[in-house]
Amino acid sequence: MVNGGIKYQFARLNIAEKLIAINVLVFLLNGLSIALLGFSSQGIVKWFELPEDFITFFTQPWSLVTYSFFHAGIGHLFWNMLMLYFTGKIFLNLFDNKRFVNVYFLGVLLGGLLFMLSYNVFPTLTTTNTALIGASAGVTAVLIFICAYIPNQEVRVIFFNVKLWYVGLFFVLVDLVQISSGQNIGGRIAHLGGAVLGYLYARQLLKGNDIGIGFTKLLDSLSNIFKPKEKKAPLKTVYKNANQKGANKADYDKQANQRKIDAILDKISKSGYESLSKKEKDFLFKAGKEN
Repeated sequence: MVNGGIKYQFARLNIAEKLIAINVLVFLLNGLSIALLGFSSQGIVKWFELPEDFITFFTQPWSLVTYSFFHAGIGHLFWNMLMLYFTGKIFLNLFDNKRFVNVYFLGVLLGGLLFMLSYNVFPTLTTTNTALIGASAGVTAVLIFICAYIPNQEVRVIFFNVKLWYVGLFFVLVDLVQISSGQNIGGRIAHLGGAVLGYLYARQLLKGNDIGIGFTKLLDSLSNIFKPKEKKAPLKTVYKNANQKGANKADYDKQANQRKIDAILDKISKSGYESLSKKEKDFLFKAGKEN
């Protein structure tokens, strides 16, 4: 009964709320495995975090997505989920769940790729041994998307209203300042990757181009693989006698004639009888005699 209730309540959540629930559940399970089962703090996370070097990444390619479900602490989780909740409400008032998934996870992917690229390109980072966790890239993608799509929409911030594009600019500037001061460089770079994705997605969508269509098709293809195949109903042979076939044909002809009569009568009501062609007049006269 409890399981059925949980499943029902989970199904009622929108996609942003489902992501929040999954992130919280992962955080709790990871914490319980450490506190009760004696796992090391990195025992589970190391298999799902995104490494900075490509060689290690190739041994766990799933980490390009799974890193976004793990968080370093309760504060890290709380602020990400709070931002996801409020940005999700605005986003889902405009678009459906599928587009939200596109923006969020494409932000996660681009943020992760930019993180790895940076740690293999910039001289000050190439000697650093680190890894990436957290939903920030996806959350930032959703935030910057709505800031770019409806930039002049105002939101309430404490005691006053602020346009969304100011909010987006503020968060991007904070990331740039944090990078320049050497604080959480990898995480901030991932944020910027999500921001770039959100901005480009929104601006292209305003031009009528949905850059996430290919990603949607990929996800649909993957989901179809795991869907249970429907059992085909056994083929039935239906026998019809000649009288049935004749009756069906007569009914079809009668319906076709009635549709033609209706179309001619509609033409008369709009343009008058004289607008009919000779063929239409003859058909209507013949139909009148038969009736």
